[in-house]
Amino acid sequence: MQTVAARVIEHANSQPEGALISAKELLHLGSRAAIDQALKRLEYEKELMRLGRGLYVLPVKTRFGTRAPAPEKVVERLAASRAETIVPHGAAAANRLGLTTQVPTKLVYLTSGRNRHFKLGAQTVELQHAPQWMLLPTQPSAGQAVRALAWLGQKRAAEALTVLKQKLPESTLQELVALRPALPGWMSRSISQKLVANG
Repeated sequence: MQTVAARVIEHANSQPEGALISAKELLHLGSRAAIDQALKRLEYEKELMRLGRGLYVLPVKTRFGTRAPAPEKVVERLAASRAETIVPHGAAAANRLGLTTQVPTKLVYLTSGRNRHFKLGAQTVELQHAPQWMLLPTQPSAGQAVRALAWLGQKRAAEALTVLKQKLPESTLQELVALRPALPGWMSRSISQKLVANG
């Protein structure tokens, strides 16, 4: 007969990369005490990586060795399982949009949930609580531009918007204009001056 640990690892292997493994979701495989014990043992044997209390992920085995799952996949699963909005930080958005050549050294995400962090192998992933206007999940590209502007700040907003006006499709620029009521005054003004006044 299979041990609880073997059943847990079999279940983990059937999940996509970055899937979260928690005791609560494994109770069909054994008692809570047996599951907790199996998870601890699997962590000790490096079969699972611990993210936080009672939360684990399966490392990815490649021909070059074992690595942590991709942070964006883990964050995606975390967002779905906790019904949170989690988006990349403004520094990452600014880099992606070509507004800065600075590459963020830390993996920081903005969340509608609480502040917390977890380790993924050698990397630390930080989740920072952010106001609703910074999370704007309905328009991904416009939302990314908003987070980049927030990170760059008021003084650099006009210059950044001039660049974005050349780079972004008209539909995204219109989404940005439509978001003005939800944004801080200075950002709303900058968008009006750069994207509306100049047509």
